[in-house]
Amino acid sequence: MSPIALQLPLNCPVFPGGCSELVRLQTSQIAKTEAGVVVQTIAPRTHTNEQKLKSTIFTSGVKMVDMWYEREIRTKISGLAAQFPALVLTGARQTGKTSLLRRMFPEHNYVSLDIPSVAAGAEESPTEFLDEFAPPVLIDEVQYAPKLFRHLKIAIDAQRHLYGQFILTGSQKFHLMREISDSLAGRIAILELETLSASETDQEKENMVSQPVRNIVRGGYPDLWRVPTLLPNDFFGSYLSSYLERDVRQLINVVSLRNFETFVRVCAARTGQVLDKTAIANEVGVRSKTINDWISVLCASNIISLLEPWFGNFGKRLIKSPKLYFCDTGLVSYLLGITEKSLVQSPFLGAMWETFVYAELRKRMMLLDQPKSIWFYRDNDQREIDFLLLGGEKNLAVECKWHEIPTAADARSMVELRDYLQKKPRDELADLQLRVVCRTPHNHPLGNNVLGVNLPSLKNELLELP
Repeated sequence: MSPIALQLPLNCPVFPGGCSELVRLQTSQIAKTEAGVVVQTIAPRTHTNEQKLKSTIFTSGVKMVDMWYEREIRTKISGLAAQFPALVLTGARQTGKTSLLRRMFPEHNYVSLDIPSVAAGAEESPTEFLDEFAPPVLIDEVQYAPKLFRHLKIAIDAQRHLYGQFILTGSQKFHLMREISDSLAGRIAILELETLSASETDQEKENMVSQPVRNIVRGGYPDLWRVPTLLPNDFFGSYLSSYLERDVRQLINVVSLRNFETFVRVCAARTGQVLDKTAIANEVGVRSKTINDWISVLCASNIISLLEPWFGNFGKRLIKSPKLYFCDTGLVSYLLGITEKSLVQSPFLGAMWETFVYAELRKRMMLLDQPKSIWFYRDNDQREIDFLLLGGEKNLAVECKWHEIPTAADARSMVELRDYLQKKPRDELADLQLRVVCRTPHNHPLGNNVLGVNLPSLKNELLELP
């Protein structure tokens, strides 16, 4: 029987004590439970880097692996929680917001507004709700009780000198941010949690340089790494169905969920491309205004990210539409039917690599005290640069190429832009450093002050830049 992955709840009938009881068992001990099931356990052990394996259980051919991946954003969360009365962590569903915060703030009271009856109580009787769940408190999916925010403001102002008292999460960014800006401006720190980065999964040293296929196709949702036997098709099939039924219906009045799912798949085929709402509308068979609304839904639920173009008064016309990127390449792979075996031959390979690089850059920027802004560049002379990373004393222009050995031709557009800037300097593009991010094992000088680098090297360079 092939092993499958399961989670063991604390009230599991096999072991009434749940995981805590299993952890007490000795390595390789065989036990027969009250349910008559033979269980072999392996004591928890620490893995390299920040990855930890808590327990592995074999139950009648069933294997469960319970893993926890430390998140690099922990330090920033801790720092901001010590400086603000409240903190909110946004992000797509199942990126690990609740698990992370409950581990970081174990002494806080906890309540989830994802439960309709609890959300209704918070909305209808916010004062009584905050009496029952007094600070310090962690409130999950806080956007479901909009009236609660004014009462949070009152509670915060009553003890403004106490920090980290209200820790909030939210999966629907637009509604959440509107309430925060109206009621909690200046009182709350705002952070976003994306899916696992390559360095968080401990894959960066092993395969990110030469063969990052697994990271791209599997994506970064924690469950897919915590449970190695979980098939991406099973996870994303369930994820997409839940997303359509829950978030989409709540965010917008969609007449046909089938049309919306078609729209999501059409967008997946356009990841890394300039957003063309008219073309998408024609392909889906709806009006352009509808596409505009639906794009907003994908942004609000952190499924996609729109990258704005950099443009200035260059005396030439620049492209001003944003580029569309999915936040997680695993979801794109599922939507496009891409597997680990088919990725390298896929016509979407270049776009998938670019989408993956952009996601890794966003995650790295979140760790910086002074993050650089990310843009793309494209003009009517067909010069296109995947990413401009601007701010600080050094600016970077980045081109994404899948191959292992970069060439000078890969940097042609970047070199042309730099040459143009020598004639017409722009302060915001001063000292532009050129990088081709690819799968080269070592930094590869390409001449003309262009450097070919791998993705881990580029991410490390960002940490070192002033």
